[in-house]
Amino acid sequence: MNRTLSHVASGARRTLMGSVVLFAAAAGAGLVPNGVNLQPSYYNGGNVNFGWTLMRANPKIGSVRIEVEPGMEAQAATWLAQARSNGYKAIVTYHKWTVLGTNSTYELNQAADWWKRNYSKLRASGAFRVNLMNEWGDHNLTANDYATAYNAAIATVRTVYKDTIVIDAPGWGQETAIAAAALKGYNGGVKITDTKVMPSMHVYPGSWNQGKGRWLNTSDVDDLASAGRGLIVGEFGSGGSGGADWVAITDYARSKGYSVLGWAWNGDGGYMNMVTPSWNENPTATQFSKSGYWSTIYDRL
Repeated sequence: MNRTLSHVASGARRTLMGSVVLFAAAAGAGLVPNGVNLQPSYYNGGNVNFGWTLMRANPKIGSVRIEVEPGMEAQAATWLAQARSNGYKAIVTYHKWTVLGTNSTYELNQAADWWKRNYSKLRASGAFRVNLMNEWGDHNLTANDYATAYNAAIATVRTVYKDTIVIDAPGWGQETAIAAAALKGYNGGVKITDTKVMPSMHVYPGSWNQGKGRWLNTSDVDDLASAGRGLIVGEFGSGGSGGADWVAITDYARSKGYSVLGWAWNGDGGYMNMVTPSWNENPTATQFSKSGYWSTIYDRL
């Protein structure tokens, strides 16, 4: 994987960074308003223009998810400050692109330790919620191992942060049944004991529910929500190939009042950028316009 965003391995959209979700109170429902993703860290050292003016002119966008690579803390603080000055609030997600889909508990604990070290520094730029780590766990991770690992990591984060923690479903955000089982503790299995957590699913054409041996579908929204923690569609978009009806799933989640966040406003290394120019082309552009991909995301918000 190179340092420009791709979105295709193992039926998963492979993102590169930790995430910050920023939200305004004007739109959407659920944990944050409906909105879009941003990935600034790989362009011009994170010194990019966001295009806030164009974003504010489109009221269905109420949140942005900004991915934060470890080592980009200073830049992330400025992103949060910009979001605050533009009327947005925030969620932040640690996202280490080299280990997406890993089952390594060491890496998940590294994420938790990152929060322990950096939460107060980021909090100085404004209040936000925490999404512990982007896309930890592959399609083969068991519910017991998922719950055991997250129990330890959540305990570390709780030393500095007391509000809702977003946790991505394993399998690059696609194994909703495994996440639900871990939250419920099925059949005497290990249970995620912290009740102030919310699972996140990522929805693309290639989204595959290996636990059920089929493409992701609308029933997986209800399955994940049955754990009683709600949910967020942390990412959705049309990139890649496969049999998952990402439009139907996203629309269904939104109809249930769950927040949906499209991939991506800017920062995708390919064509999935709602605006032009992309940061890959011109990270410091002072004017942006809608790309041909715009309606793919905006119509779902």
